[in-house]
Amino acid sequence: MNADLNALARDAEVEIASAWQRIQQVAERNQERVLHAFRRHQVSDAHLQDSTGYGYDDIGRETLEALYADVLGTEDALVRPQIISGTHAIVLALSALLRPGDELLYASGTPYDTLHDFIGIGKDSQSSLKAYGISYKDVPLNEDGLNEEAILASITPQTKVVAIQRSCGYAKRPALSVAAIGRIVEAVKAVKKDVYVFVDNCYGEFTETIEPGHVGADVIAGSLIKNPGGGLARTGGYIAGTKAAIYLSAERLTSPGLAKEVGPSLGQWPLMYQGLFLAPHTVGQALKGAVFTACFLNKLGFSTWPKWNSTRYDLIQTVEFPDASTMIAFCQAIQAASPINSYAKPVPGAMPGYDAEVIMAAGTFVQGASLEFSADGPVKPPYRVYVQGGLTYEHIKIAVKEAAAKAINENTNAMIKKP
Repeated sequence: MNADLNALARDAEVEIASAWQRIQQVAERNQERVLHAFRRHQVSDAHLQDSTGYGYDDIGRETLEALYADVLGTEDALVRPQIISGTHAIVLALSALLRPGDELLYASGTPYDTLHDFIGIGKDSQSSLKAYGISYKDVPLNEDGLNEEAILASITPQTKVVAIQRSCGYAKRPALSVAAIGRIVEAVKAVKKDVYVFVDNCYGEFTETIEPGHVGADVIAGSLIKNPGGGLARTGGYIAGTKAAIYLSAERLTSPGLAKEVGPSLGQWPLMYQGLFLAPHTVGQALKGAVFTACFLNKLGFSTWPKWNSTRYDLIQTVEFPDASTMIAFCQAIQAASPINSYAKPVPGAMPGYDAEVIMAAGTFVQGASLEFSADGPVKPPYRVYVQGGLTYEHIKIAVKEAAAKAINENTNAMIKKP
């Protein structure tokens, strides 16, 4: 079996060479863009120094935020270790932009599961947008992605934010290109100039050579333990956008009147700076691994989406399994092939924000860091595992081969397709 898997892996690598070449070209252009930004802002070792307490006059914080704004194509940015996740960054930004009586319109269908309680979908929370008198509706994606006609028809005088989720999340839906987002930004602004177009940029940074800020998005948000942290950032998130929107977001994070003027580094700046510098390369490694995973597992008879030769706009690779036991075996093998906690055996369990038990394989140096190699998903039909990240391609290849062998052993009906 191992000899067959190794041969099949070599065949996959030959087949996907053209896709790898495109990924390498994107990574190189992004690396050049980030390097030029570091030069423009004259980053020095002084910017890496620690601050505590209030963090007044922290030049490391101020320059890092200017650097993020430059790289992401926006006027300003808020980049803080006090923002603990992508969900936190999104909640901060939307809470800052919306007021009672306003409407939030999600243009990319129902958003990621962890936002449901915040919005007020499904169950009532005293802290939800719904509880504060902010209404919500969404426009489902069509086969081609964003449904421009339906989005424009859904805008009302109360619509204050049009939100777009760039990545697929826990759904079999297309990730969105920056060009597609740009077309919606232009169309929405033509209908209602004072609306904010917000983009959940999680998993999308550096997968293309431009970001949503370059095509006019008012606000974008993401997590530093995903793409832009480069695998080094230990925590943190960012919100980038117009100066007015970032000021409102900063007031929500700290306090009205304080805004961006406070916030200590707590020793995080060196890893955040270095992580941003490494991010184009590391994202490229993860994308190479995603393409290999799609091609290799498809050759083994598993359903993979997107296909290996699809253009990539996020890091996530979906794999479908025939039953729960095969899905669980695959994830447990990914954990066993991890550098951290390889001895642990993940099992499905309840997690806040999800309507089914979730299995999560993530033997990562930073807890929950999804730029590091991981595999997870809700244990319910159609038994989809979302494989994402990977600091090196070599690790991804080893782990996927081992996980494939375990899945095949678990499911005797899965047969290797002979080349």
